[in-house]
Amino acid sequence: ICFLLFAILYIVSYFIITRYKRKSDEQEDEDAIVNRISLFLCTFTLAVSAGAVLLLPFSIISNEILLSFPHNYYIQWLNGSLIHGLWNLASLFSNLCLFVLMPFAFFFLESEGFAGLKKGLRARILETLVMLLLLALLVLGMVWVASALVDKDAASRESLYDLWEFYLPYLYSCVSLMGCLLLLLCTPVGLSRMFAVMGQLLVKPAILEDLDEQMYIVALEEEALQRRLAGLSSSVDYNVMELEQELENVKIFKTKLERRKKASAWERNLVYPAVMVLLLIETSISVLLVACNILCLLVDETAMPKGTRGPGIGNASLSAFGFVGAALEIILIFYLMVSSVVGFYSLRFFGDFIPKKDDTTMTKIIGNCVSLLVLSSALPVMSRTLGITRFDLLGDFGRFNWLGNFYIVLSYNLLFAVVTTLCLVRKFTSAVREELLKALGLHKLHLSRAPRESDTAKPSANGHQKVL
Repeated sequence: ICFLLFAILYIVSYFIITRYKRKSDEQEDEDAIVNRISLFLCTFTLAVSAGAVLLLPFSIISNEILLSFPHNYYIQWLNGSLIHGLWNLASLFSNLCLFVLMPFAFFFLESEGFAGLKKGLRARILETLVMLLLLALLVLGMVWVASALVDKDAASRESLYDLWEFYLPYLYSCVSLMGCLLLLLCTPVGLSRMFAVMGQLLVKPAILEDLDEQMYIVALEEEALQRRLAGLSSSVDYNVMELEQELENVKIFKTKLERRKKASAWERNLVYPAVMVLLLIETSISVLLVACNILCLLVDETAMPKGTRGPGIGNASLSAFGFVGAALEIILIFYLMVSSVVGFYSLRFFGDFIPKKDDTTMTKIIGNCVSLLVLSSALPVMSRTLGITRFDLLGDFGRFNWLGNFYIVLSYNLLFAVVTTLCLVRKFTSAVREELLKALGLHKLHLSRAPRESDTAKPSANGHQKVL
C-alpha cells in the first residue's frame, strides 16, 4: 500500500517537474545523463514533499473511517500499523532527501571532476562524494558547537556522537524548527496574498466599467505600437526592445479583457464573491482556532504538541463535530499549505525561485524541491502546534525537543495570530490608507509601496478611472 501511494505521487511529481524543466537541457551527452539523474532525485524529493503534506489529512480521515466502520471487511488494510508506518517512512525519506539526495544532486550537477583525473561520470561522482563528505563534517561541527553553546551538559554533547539515534534526530529537529519559522513568515503573507491571487485567476464583476470601451482603446494602442515598431530602424535596439515589451503588456491586458467579456454573468457575479467570502471565512476560522489554542495552552498542559498521547487511531473522534469537524481540519491544513507556498514565492528574497513553464534550470528546480520539502515537513508540526488539529504527531515528528518547551509553543501561537491579523488589516485597509495619505499630501513620500489595481487600470476615453 505504501509503495502504491508513493508510486502515484512519484508519477504526478514527474509530470509536474517535466512541465517546468527547460527543454534546452536535453542533450545526448554526459550532461544529459547528469541532468536525468538529478531529475529523478528531484522527482523523488517532490513526491516525498507531497507525502508529507498528505500525512495529517490521510491520518485524520482514516481515524474517522475506522471509527465509523470498525469491523468492515473492505477496510481491514487501513489500521494503526499502516498509519505509523507512513509517518516513519515520511520522516526517513525527508531526512534522506534533505541531507543526502538534494546535496548530491546539486554537487553532481555542478561538478566537473578534479584536475588531473580523466573527465567523465566517475570523476564527477568522486568530486560529488568528496564535497558531500566535507559538507557532512561542516554541518556536524556546526551542530555540535551549537549544542555545546545552548546546552552545556556534557551528556548531551556526548550523545551527539551516536550518529543515528541522537545526531540525525537532533539535526532534523533544528531543520524542523527553521521550517516552522519559515512557515510563520510565509503563511500570514500568503493568507493576505491569496485574495489577490484568486482575483487574478477569477473574473471580477464589471461594476461601473465599460469593457467594450476599454477593448477599443487597447486595440487602438496595440495598432499604434505596431506601427511605431514597423517604422523604427533595426539599429535602435533599445527603443525596439522597449516597444516590444510594451506591446506584449498590451496584448496580455487585451487577453484579460477578452476573458472578462466572454465570462458568463454567473461566473462574474456569483463565483468571484463566493470565493472571496470563502477565503475570508477560512482565514477567520484559522485565527480563531489559534486564539482558542492559546487559551488552552494557558490552562491545560495536554494542549502541548508533545503532551499526553491520545486514545489511539480508530478509538475516538478528534473533533467535537465528528466527521464534519475532521473535514474542516483537512480543508484548513490544505489551505495553510497553499497559503504558505503563495507567501513563500511572494517574498522578495524568494521571488527568483518562481518556476517558469519549459524554462526552469535544474539548479532552480533543486532549490524549489528543497524549499517545498522544508515547508511540507514542517506543516504537520505547525498544524499541531497551532491547534488546527488534535491529532498526535507520530514517529520522529512528535519527538522534537522544542515541542515540549511551553514558551516556544506559546510565542509561536501568539506571533502567528498577531502577524496574520496585521497582514489582513494591512491588506483590507490599503485603499483607505492611500486615500488618507493623498488627503494629507503625503502620497509623494511613497510611504505605501503596494500598488493598487486602480493605479494600473486603463483610463477611459474621457480620462477618468471607471473603477469602483
